[in-house]
Amino acid sequence: MLEYEVNANCGKTRARAGIVKTTRGDIKTPVFMPVGTLGTVKSLSPEELLDAGAQIILGNTYHLYLRPGCDIIDLFSGLHKFMKWDKPILTDSGGFQVFSLAKLLKINEDGVAFQSHIDGSKHMLTPEKAIEIQTCLDSDIIMSLDECVKYPAEKEDVRKSLELTERWAARCKTAWLENNTGRNSLFGIVQGGMFKDLRIRSAEGLLDMDLPGYSIGGLSVGEPKDLMLEMADHTLPLLPDNKPKYIMGVGTPEDLVSLVSMGADMFDCVMPTRNARNGQLFTSEGAINISNARFATDVDPVEKDCNCYTCRNYSRAYLRHLYMSKELLSYRLNTIHNIYYFVHLMQNVRDAIIENRFEAFKKDFFAKRA
Repeated sequence: MLEYEVNANCGKTRARAGIVKTTRGDIKTPVFMPVGTLGTVKSLSPEELLDAGAQIILGNTYHLYLRPGCDIIDLFSGLHKFMKWDKPILTDSGGFQVFSLAKLLKINEDGVAFQSHIDGSKHMLTPEKAIEIQTCLDSDIIMSLDECVKYPAEKEDVRKSLELTERWAARCKTAWLENNTGRNSLFGIVQGGMFKDLRIRSAEGLLDMDLPGYSIGGLSVGEPKDLMLEMADHTLPLLPDNKPKYIMGVGTPEDLVSLVSMGADMFDCVMPTRNARNGQLFTSEGAINISNARFATDVDPVEKDCNCYTCRNYSRAYLRHLYMSKELLSYRLNTIHNIYYFVHLMQNVRDAIIENRFEAFKKDFFAKRA
């Protein structure tokens, strides 16, 4: 199983720098984890991810189970060799994708019966099946199956959902212990919607299971930004300080810096890759849209002090030309920059915490975006 140690704390906030130790290498936190849903971070090679500084990437249980399937990934003894990535991989349980993508789903105590969004074939995702698939993928960090309720939701519906999530988590732990290869670690997922008392109840139930790590789910599901941050700020202190704390599916650079100050360690989001394909590039002064006509003659890189491959070699004018021409290279170069930005933002945050200047860093970060 993984181990977690804290290297430094920020005095006036809950920000902390640590190390998550896995059998495939250490992960320095706070950390941003690029999303590789289908065994690839869209448009990038593993070598480009390494060059961007990525320490760990994500895979998706639902998508990889449906295609190419465990029988094929088994030929390579797991996802790492299949996609040629030898650093840690985290996979989610597939629950969120079942609820958001699958057709004709039916939830019961056993799990979720659904039809594939690809070919309509029928499947059953149980807690045990979620662990089985992730074990086949040979992920380093695996997630328990949970039900993520939409916003807004009635409190009674959220209560029933979190109770089901807790029972599923207990079954996930049993399956994990029975099938554990010694290479993966199970994280529980705190739910509870936008109700503070239910968040407390969910956290307490999961903490009794004494899992290697904990994550916070059910955020960024349509709620206002201030409510998302309020729920995170309420929930993070409920989780044990001697284990990693992971915020799932969030968010903007501003979100990440704010959540680090609340005590979060790990983040993932599709924003760097998705926005890159839509021509939005992240900088220290905020995001820019490369399609803007003012960049047509701009000889500067996306950001002058950025050391990513894109900024070392190409101008805003060229990136705009590629994007407006719908050239495939546009997606790759834009994604390289955005992934580098998110990864190195967290590295800079970590340095600031260790050097006891996080509060000044945070103040300057938001001042540049004012």
